[in-house]
Amino acid sequence: MLNRPLRIGTRGSPMALAQTGMVRDKIVAANPGLETELVVVTTVADKILDRPLSEIGGKGLFTKELEQALFDHTVDVAVHSMKDVETWLPEGLAIACILERDDPRDAFLSPHAETLLALPEGARVGTSSLRRAAQVLMHRPDLRVVPLRGNANTRMRKLESGECDATLLALAGLQRLSLQDMARSILPVETMLPAVAQGALGIECRADDSEIRALLAPIACETTTTAIAAERALLAELDGSCRTPIAALARIADGMLRLDGLLFLPDGSRHWAASGEGPIADAERIGREAGAALKAQAGDTYARHLQ
Repeated sequence: MLNRPLRIGTRGSPMALAQTGMVRDKIVAANPGLETELVVVTTVADKILDRPLSEIGGKGLFTKELEQALFDHTVDVAVHSMKDVETWLPEGLAIACILERDDPRDAFLSPHAETLLALPEGARVGTSSLRRAAQVLMHRPDLRVVPLRGNANTRMRKLESGECDATLLALAGLQRLSLQDMARSILPVETMLPAVAQGALGIECRADDSEIRALLAPIACETTTTAIAAERALLAELDGSCRTPIAALARIADGMLRLDGLLFLPDGSRHWAASGEGPIADAERIGREAGAALKAQAGDTYARHLQ
């Protein structure tokens, strides 16, 4: 047991604070008597809200300052939405714990329709996600995708003010903010395959900090960790980033893992699909092979769009 408070690094958005509060409560429940301190760290992604992440450096902008705080020993752990964690971690840091995954699906919000497919022709769908944009246009090429940055509350306010006619948000995030009733419908994964690791929270720490790892071990979810390993292996095989519309979801039942992955052109005009299945012990291999299959299918067509 630490002889001082556990310093938990977090972003300052309502979503991040809600998630970190949940994580803190689980850590304390597993380690009775442990004191904690929340340390709010402002990231570049919190400062720049008028441009898509793909233009300013990618999803690492959600984590860089928190990781620097770990290196500086000003925090002991950092809480992340795993979908915001870069494919490759800085040397010396590790995701020591992934909690049980919440619902990975996307929610549809709109004052004009119950579902994405029911939107009127030419409606504006606000999103900053290339993955969501590509799948929206894949199903409804008549719709217009418009940029929409900001935290969940900000995006809902922009929707209410008429900046767009609909938007999509992670259902897990709405649930963590007790805002799930704002969703008009939940998109099935057959319509909107989630982002890699969507719905999962991870705790990062210094790789050699065995004392901190021991505190976190009781709240780790083995099933979720395995599923996320498969999804992130697919992402790594594709060199995935915020400039890359990629979706993947691994599901586990009876000791077997099934992984479904999609790769898109940003305008949704083309997409490629791959899946894999096998024992959970082979999770990373299944992910790598599915990623390699997507890369082989897309070939030069996709490479040209990343240049």
